[in-house]
Amino acid sequence: MAALQPQNINWQMASNRQAHHTDKFSSKDLILRRGQPFTYSITMNQDPGDNLVFIVSTGPEPSESARTMAVFSLSNGSSSSGWSAQLVSNQNSTLTISITSPVNAPIGWYTLSLQPSRGSGSTVKLGMFILLFNPWLQADGVFMSNQAEREEYVQQDAGAIYVGSANRISMVGWNFGQFEEDILNICLSILDKSLNFRRDPATDVARRNDPKYVGRVLSAMINGNDDNGVLYGNWSGSYPGGVDPRVWNGSVEILKQWRSSGFKPVRFGQCWVFAGTLNTVLRSFGIPSRVVTNFNSAHDTDRNLTVDIYYDPSGRPVEKSSDSVWNFHVWNESWFVRNDLGPAYSGWQVLDATPQERSQGVFQCGPASVNAVREGDVNLDFDMPFIFSEVNADRVTRIYDARDSSERQTSVDTRIIGIYISTKAVGSYSRMDITETYKYPEGSSQEREVFEKALSKLKPRGSFGATSAGDVESVDLEPSISGVFKVTGVLAVGKEVNLALVLKNLTDDVKMVTVNMTAWTIVYNGTLVHEVWKDSVSISLDPKEEIQHPMKISYAQYQKYLKADNMIRTTAVCQVTDEAEVVVARDVILDNPTLTLEVLDEARVKKPLTVRMLFSNPLDEPVKDCILMVEGSGLLRGNLKIQVPSLLPKERSRVRFEILPTRSGTKQLLADFSCNKFPAIKAMLSIDVAE
Repeated sequence: MAALQPQNINWQMASNRQAHHTDKFSSKDLILRRGQPFTYSITMNQDPGDNLVFIVSTGPEPSESARTMAVFSLSNGSSSSGWSAQLVSNQNSTLTISITSPVNAPIGWYTLSLQPSRGSGSTVKLGMFILLFNPWLQADGVFMSNQAEREEYVQQDAGAIYVGSANRISMVGWNFGQFEEDILNICLSILDKSLNFRRDPATDVARRNDPKYVGRVLSAMINGNDDNGVLYGNWSGSYPGGVDPRVWNGSVEILKQWRSSGFKPVRFGQCWVFAGTLNTVLRSFGIPSRVVTNFNSAHDTDRNLTVDIYYDPSGRPVEKSSDSVWNFHVWNESWFVRNDLGPAYSGWQVLDATPQERSQGVFQCGPASVNAVREGDVNLDFDMPFIFSEVNADRVTRIYDARDSSERQTSVDTRIIGIYISTKAVGSYSRMDITETYKYPEGSSQEREVFEKALSKLKPRGSFGATSAGDVESVDLEPSISGVFKVTGVLAVGKEVNLALVLKNLTDDVKMVTVNMTAWTIVYNGTLVHEVWKDSVSISLDPKEEIQHPMKISYAQYQKYLKADNMIRTTAVCQVTDEAEVVVARDVILDNPTLTLEVLDEARVKKPLTVRMLFSNPLDEPVKDCILMVEGSGLLRGNLKIQVPSLLPKERSRVRFEILPTRSGTKQLLADFSCNKFPAIKAMLSIDVAE
């Protein structure tokens, strides 16, 4: 009698992918979500009766004990492994079969095989499929009940990331592109390149059932520091052998470049690039996720919940402490249950792929429960003290005098760290402030109670070294003057920067003030680039008098040293005779000229569409080496790189290019214009594409 053989298989690709919410993926693979049945039909060379046994397996060393393999027969009940197969119909040896995976199955590539009957006959491979997390299914740990949120945090393939500074928040578009061709496969290969997989593939694959585990592995793998991960970080302001991180428009080109280079880290990323790329991978796997920006983000290296910022008496910033305050820092939040911590800690979890500090010997960070951060539970997994201090540390300003190695504390600010914590709103491009999910209102008794609770949990680690309060001469006297920098003109690249130092005498006595001022170009994380201006003045203040002292920085002074962040840090150390200094500091951001995109006709699927880019050179000198980079999921395959002719002073450029929309709906077109005078000017255009 002839052996039982399959002759034809119909995977019912379209209906399965629609039912599993995977129809947006560009690939032709069968992509399924766990815990949910899929149906296919198979024609056999003869009626198999009840003899069919199926085998599913994933990973290089599949085993039933690790739940990376299951053997189950065609029946009405599920097997002990949680996999089950049911006969839907049998017509002339064509069987329609429904297979259901367990809701806690590991994600990844699976092979489905057929064994004609238990223990006899050779196994026949039927095909392969990809299994993902299932945020539509209540029993899955990543389940998200709100449909609008699920659409935003899983299905949306374009978004916005907030950058700038607390007093000037701006937004850049980002193309997540998780449904673009090859992206899901590249994302799955990230797991197979991890240190965990290389050390112990069988255990690693088995643990891919847990979004907590997958998220932590990805936070290590998106940076290339320990493991040939996806991106190298660079905050020096100089980017030889790679691109300025500001130039990227999205994750797709980064992930493709990583794979095409033979999995060598792509040069270069900074925090929003790491976060945008991690967001792509999380969403592609079905873990709901969003990109979050924290303004005035503390980098506390010694776990004492204070960041120490130093200046010398002449007003220059001094890099004496490894602590720093970033103008902004970007990370991710993912949505899943925390069975390890308990239901109070489920929901949004912080994951951070930017390499800042090692965790368990590797540059990885999270997942840390946002609820736990809010309550000061810094003893819980993972990396809670670091994330708590990012949003809640106290900033201590100190003067360090190298002549006699003395240092004195001038102020403590308990409210400035962790403000305007921002993410894109659901269904729109407006900014949503989520600060209250991370901490109680600044100035409230609860906020200080949580801070003290966190500090008490960290304290038993022994002394915190010479920077803790009490070791250094500190000043609790009320200062006799106050100072603030005020912007008095337009802030634009190519123009003079005009500020005023506003000083006020708070007493009824005459005060003599010596003021030492400096201005430095910086990178957004506080890295000093170059001193571009300095000045010293002595000012006499009558009782209660307020004066404005103007400061001007010309374009010629800063143009060579300004980085793509367009940031200048101004500081003034104000010394009143025999009193503590008052330090006044402000970071200003200069605006780039506008880049405009406009569509010239109606957008339809598979119909070429002309787009026009407009740019005017605002400078009194020519700009050259101009390049326009354009991308947008559903609007064009890959990206466009267009050489733009040099521009004379004040000249206007008009460039036309063509795109070919492939999917209907509202799509985002993203552009980056760079030249020798402007490293990264961004534009974003929403295009409604009709069928």
